[in-house]
Amino acid sequence: MLNFPKVIAHRGASWDAPENTLPAFDLAIKIGAPAIELDAKLSEDGFVVVHHDPTLDRTTNGKGNVWQKSLAELKKLDAGAWKGAQFAKTRIPTLTEVFDLARRKLLVNVELTNYETPNDRLVEKVVELVNRMKMQEQVFFSSFHPANLRRAHRLQPSIPLSLLTGTFQSPWLAHAWFAPFIPHQARHPENKQISAEFIQKCHARQLKVASYTVNDPTEMRQFFDWGIDGIFTDRPDVALGLLA
Repeated sequence: MLNFPKVIAHRGASWDAPENTLPAFDLAIKIGAPAIELDAKLSEDGFVVVHHDPTLDRTTNGKGNVWQKSLAELKKLDAGAWKGAQFAKTRIPTLTEVFDLARRKLLVNVELTNYETPNDRLVEKVVELVNRMKMQEQVFFSSFHPANLRRAHRLQPSIPLSLLTGTFQSPWLAHAWFAPFIPHQARHPENKQISAEFIQKCHARQLKVASYTVNDPTEMRQFFDWGIDGIFTDRPDVALGLLA
């Protein structure tokens, strides 16, 4: 992770396009973002799809759990109309489709989000896909689930790993007191957990720091001044403008 990206388009350029869709990722590329972040899950029939919530209700015209739908069922859903009429009939993408779009263009942070189905084969399927599509140099993994990082490291130790934390977690998890036992090269804390001291402590341990979700320009500027390695933002154009 020596070239850790300063700006990571959170679920794509999701301020202006529907999150976790090809239009959002394509817009991030056009803006010039060096990296995108996405959420990976398994469909019922074992395909890796890109969708944040465990359920379909918020960002599609479907209902129910993602893992209880086949890829064919998921592909029938509209995942863009909620963001605007111009995005109507936008589909939930597969990870294969996103890799095809991102190939040789930017880095991809794949968050392993099988939090409701921790015993599935998501990690194995993602690693297999990364290897088959030769994306090893363009990908890094992250997860709130320590077991996902352990599994990913065992399967493909060359791919960098990041540990996610948030204020919504129990203190034991939010402060990642177990972190020394989990393979990772970076910490991805919620923005409320960031301070200059936190960044300095992580750097002293040779850990990179990237925070989510940083959309306020004042907060972006403060974090950059503190020496943060990267931010996840729905507004990559604003962040890149500040850095310029």
